[in-house]
Amino acid sequence: MSDVFKPEKLSVARSFGQSALHYDDVAVLQKQTGDELLDRLSLVTLSPKRILDLGAGTGRNVVALTTRYPDAEVIGLDIAPTMLQQAQKTYRRSQGLKRWLPKQKKPVFIAGDAEHLPLADNSVDLVFANLALQWCDLAASFAEIERVLQPDGLLMFTTLGPDTLHELRAAWASVDNYPHVNVFYDMHDVGEAMLNARLAEPVLDMDRYVLTYQDALAMMRDLKVLGASNVAQGRRRGLTGKKALAQVTAAYEPFREQGLLPASYEVIFGHAWAGVPASQIQQGDGSVSIPLSELTGLSR
Repeated sequence: MSDVFKPEKLSVARSFGQSALHYDDVAVLQKQTGDELLDRLSLVTLSPKRILDLGAGTGRNVVALTTRYPDAEVIGLDIAPTMLQQAQKTYRRSQGLKRWLPKQKKPVFIAGDAEHLPLADNSVDLVFANLALQWCDLAASFAEIERVLQPDGLLMFTTLGPDTLHELRAAWASVDNYPHVNVFYDMHDVGEAMLNARLAEPVLDMDRYVLTYQDALAMMRDLKVLGASNVAQGRRRGLTGKKALAQVTAAYEPFREQGLLPASYEVIFGHAWAGVPASQIQQGDGSVSIPLSELTGLSR
């Protein structure tokens, strides 16, 4: 991916920090994909002692993970400290008076970057990352995940694919040549980054989600509240003028169906284990052999 399309990490942190207070009000997609990812955990036999919720956001999945694995220590990590403040509040609300029980395991919240995890080697049994890795350099993030995972530890994640918000991208393309919508890695790039990080038995699949809006401005307002507004390095600086907004909203109208405007998301689901078996070592010609038997199922 060209550097011009890579998110600026400081902008990402600032954007999510500013959106923390109202994030859950519009996080429809994040809730849907998080629930699906949690459901997929039921397909694998795992008794983790320590879990990392990478990109914990406002803590919804931290609560779900502590409920599913009450004996595990759950670490909620996010690049935006303000998000972690909301996550702590979410956890306290969910537990009520139970959080004061003497044997109650409380989650730990840490501010940190997925590309430089502030955790020791081989210290985590499960990494859970819902819609967080699309804001990161995949090579660095997967290498860090592999480093902190225990042998036979599991990574479960979702990320966004390149067809995400294609309607908005097309509408802006009719206005100017600047990137107004973040560009995301495709499934091939994700899989290659996983193998290069020596994550084992990678499995990827894709699903499409469509949210609908009355108008394009409402959709763009939700993106801003989600902290998911354009943070690409090559984006146009400064405020967008009224004329440009009028042009992009007009260009979005041909996508309207049954009275509503769609916002499409390509969501990539993936999982892998720590440690590459001999069957996946890179060959001399640069190719990687992955037996079909290793691309089916979650159990190991």
